[in-house]
Amino acid sequence: MPLKLFCCDECIPERQNHVYIKEEGEDTTQYLPLSNIETIPGSLSERGCSYCGAKLVIGGVIKDCIQMIHGPVGCAYDTWHTKRYPSDNDNFQLKYVWSSDTKEKHIVFGAEKQLKKAIKEAFKEFPKIKRMFVYTTCTTALIGDDPKAVCREVEEELGDVDIFVVECPGFAGVSQSKGHHELNIGWMRDKIGTLEPEIKSEYTINVIGDYNIQGDTYVLQRYFDKMGIQVIAHFTGNVTYDQLRCMHRAKLNVVNCARSAGYIANELKRVYDIPRMDVDTWGFDYIKVALRKIGAFFGLEDKAEEVIADEVAKYEGKLNWYKERLKGKKVCIWTGGPRLWHWTKALEDDLGMEVVAMSSKFGHQEDFEKVIARGRVGTIYIDDGNELEFFEVLDNIHADIIFTGPRVGDLVKKLHIPYINGHAYHNGPYMGFEGAVNMARDMYNGIYSPMWSLAGKDPRVVQEL
Repeated sequence: MPLKLFCCDECIPERQNHVYIKEEGEDTTQYLPLSNIETIPGSLSERGCSYCGAKLVIGGVIKDCIQMIHGPVGCAYDTWHTKRYPSDNDNFQLKYVWSSDTKEKHIVFGAEKQLKKAIKEAFKEFPKIKRMFVYTTCTTALIGDDPKAVCREVEEELGDVDIFVVECPGFAGVSQSKGHHELNIGWMRDKIGTLEPEIKSEYTINVIGDYNIQGDTYVLQRYFDKMGIQVIAHFTGNVTYDQLRCMHRAKLNVVNCARSAGYIANELKRVYDIPRMDVDTWGFDYIKVALRKIGAFFGLEDKAEEVIADEVAKYEGKLNWYKERLKGKKVCIWTGGPRLWHWTKALEDDLGMEVVAMSSKFGHQEDFEKVIARGRVGTIYIDDGNELEFFEVLDNIHADIIFTGPRVGDLVKKLHIPYINGHAYHNGPYMGFEGAVNMARDMYNGIYSPMWSLAGKDPRVVQEL
C-alpha cells in the first residue's frame, strides 16, 4: 500500500509522505515515511523544541547540578516538573529551577551581565553545589550572547566550580532530537576524560540512554551489581556531573535509548575505542537477551543466568496473570522515537497484544526502519502526527489503550479511551522484569477501570441510580 493521506489532511497533502500502513510482502526498501524534517505549516505538531531535548530529556536528569536556563523564565518553567526521574540524593534536581530571567531591556542591551549575576547568585544560595549546566534559549541566542565567556569568568572568580554550557536554542533543529545531539557531542568534547574514576571491578560499563524514569536506573543497577559489573556512569539517570566526566574508562557502552544518546556511544568508540552494544531493557524477554549479551561480552554467562532465573521466578507468574487478560487488546504507541521499536514486540510477544498504530515525534529514518521491521502488517506508522490525525486513527481502529504524553493523553481521555503516560509512566519503573509487570498492570488497570462505564453518563442520572 502506498503512503496514506488522511481525510483530515486533504488541505495539506504533503502529510501523505509521513504516514504509512504496512502490507504483506512490503518492507522499508519500498516505503518509508519521511521523518526528522521540518513540520509542514498547517500541521499542529506535538514536537518539543531543541532546547527542550537537551534540558528536559538529558541534562536536567543529573542529580547534583544547578540547571541554569539563560532566557525568559517561561523556558525554565516549561522544562521543570514534567518528567519524573528521581535520584538518591532526595531528588535535588526535581525540586528547583533556575533562570537568568531575561526581559525586554536585556534583549536590547544584552543579557550577559544578567547571566553572570544569576550564576553567582545560584552558587551562593546553594553553597554545597559546585557544578552547573547553562542552556541558551531562542532569545539569548538571537541577540548573540556569549555564555561560554561568561562561565569562564565565573569559574576563574569562584575557583571551585565547574560549568558546562549547552548552546542549543529552541530553533536550532526541527525537533528536540537536535538538543539530544548537541548535548551528547558537547559533553564528549568538553568534559569526558577530565576526571579519573575509582575502578572497583575488571568489568566496567556505561549505561547510555537510561534516564531513571520512576526508578528504571535502580532496576538495572541491581542486575549489574549482582553480576559484579561496575557502572561507571548512567547517561544520565541518577548520575553525578563528575561520574559523567569519567565515561572514558568503561570497557563497554550499553546503549538503550539510541536516538537520544547513541551519538555519545559512537564518539566514545571513535575516540577511546570502547565497543557499543545496543540492547532493549523494556520487555520481559528482551531484558533476558540484554543480560545474556552483556554477560557473554565479559565471560559472565553464569552470573547473567543467575539473575534471570531469580527474576523470572519472582515475576513470570504475575506477568502471565496479566497476559491472560490483555491478550488481543489493541494498543497505540504515540511517543518520541525509539520506544516505538522497543515496545511493539515486547507488548505483542510478552502479552499477546496488538500494536495497531505508532507515531513518532522526533524519530529519524533508521528509527522507522526498525519499527516497521518489528511491527505488524496493517499497523499505521506516523511521523510527527497531529491531533486531527490521531482522532481519525481512533475512529478507524477503536484502540483499547494509548501510550502517549499528557498533551495527547488528555485529548484521548475525552474520547473515553484510557492512556498511559509513555514519557514519564504512571506507576513505574517499566524497565526490567518487574518493569514489564508494572507496565502490564497499568494497562490492565486502565482498560478494565469501571470509570469508563460511567464516563459517558450524565452525572445527575448516575446519582439517582
